[in-house]
Amino acid sequence: MSANEYNILSARFGRDDGHKISVYEAEGGYTALKKVFADMKPGEVTDQVRESGLRGRGGAGFPTGVKWGFVPEGSEEVYFFVNADESEPGTFKDRYCLDYDPHQTLEGTIISCFAVKAKLAFIYIRGEFGWLVDRCQAAVDEAYAAGYLGKNILGSGFDLDVIVHKGAGAYICGEETGLINSVEGVKGQPKIKPPFPAVSGFLDKPTIVNNVESVASVPWIINHGAEAYKAFGTEKSCGTKLWSVSGPVKNQGVYEVPLGMPFKEFFHDYLGGMVEGEELKAVIVGGSSVPVLPAAEIMSCNLDYESLQNAGTMLGSGGMIIIPESSDMVELIQVLMHFYYDESCGQCTPCREGTGWLHKIVKKMRRGEGTTDDIELLGHVCDGMMGLTICPLSDAAVMPMRSFIDKFRPEFEALIQETAPAEPSSRWPRGEQE
Repeated sequence: MSANEYNILSARFGRDDGHKISVYEAEGGYTALKKVFADMKPGEVTDQVRESGLRGRGGAGFPTGVKWGFVPEGSEEVYFFVNADESEPGTFKDRYCLDYDPHQTLEGTIISCFAVKAKLAFIYIRGEFGWLVDRCQAAVDEAYAAGYLGKNILGSGFDLDVIVHKGAGAYICGEETGLINSVEGVKGQPKIKPPFPAVSGFLDKPTIVNNVESVASVPWIINHGAEAYKAFGTEKSCGTKLWSVSGPVKNQGVYEVPLGMPFKEFFHDYLGGMVEGEELKAVIVGGSSVPVLPAAEIMSCNLDYESLQNAGTMLGSGGMIIIPESSDMVELIQVLMHFYYDESCGQCTPCREGTGWLHKIVKKMRRGEGTTDDIELLGHVCDGMMGLTICPLSDAAVMPMRSFIDKFRPEFEALIQETAPAEPSSRWPRGEQE
């Protein structure tokens, strides 16, 4: 199949004019919004999205329509956030959506707000994406001028304002409660849940936070119906998915394919295989926070939520990092541990201290100072981090760390100096030697 066959989300990717409202309207843009206002009630929109099987594309994979349904009935003040704080290493598909086709996300935002009865929406954009702020603001301005935003949109009686909000470059603000805190003007740190944002979020009011890709899928679902969307993908992983692909393959970039496609097919038919002189060693399939899979294991996987989970990894955000045989896996995990150490907000002790220790130990090993108990120590630190923090950042460091050791242990063992004296027991956390 050609890489252009699936275009629910990517029809205008790569075009110089795709971001303009005139182009979007000429190709069917905003017809879904008009259909909603003419024929549908908010609950019917939510039902349609729920029936489509659309799942959150930011990493968690939670059913989008189900999430909308958590807003308490009769809520008078509801807010909606589009999460464009795309900071997961290896992931850049939301950037494509907003750069090449911002009106598709904007139309999806308006429909989503109608469904949950929100009258104010924020598009929260990663701080480093300065040009996307301008791109999105221009799209919002065009939508206001065309009557798709503001008071009494298209004579429907529905009011909606949209604010484009620029973050300050913090990875932690990709977590929905950290994002909400950031917009409220306080430190961008996650909150304990429950209560969940759908019940008490922005300004303590019901708030829905959806990823860009999730929101951008909504207009197609409304226009074509839930069953048409479910025709793509698998029974539990419905629809198409955007994959951001980096690494030494012949065809890097962002690809839209139906969920459930065999990785082997995607790798050969879409990515063109490895560049000349390289062999596939491993793949981080869903962004840097998911477990790595060696080449032999990923080649037998399908690209959907359930298949990847059964293989011991996660679909995540679809940030696919292709790793060649020439790569040093310990060096790669050191780079990742430095990222998570640097991006920890410091609120939770296991994360604040644990990410630092993981980075420090791996860095020590790469200096040639590894000892016989360093690998065991890495596992011990991971045990003190996993599932013990407010948000998943700590887990996001542990999962790749454990998988790199499990799948590529000989590369860690090669750094151990057998003649080095054993470290004193005082290097262990207090109480461990007792």
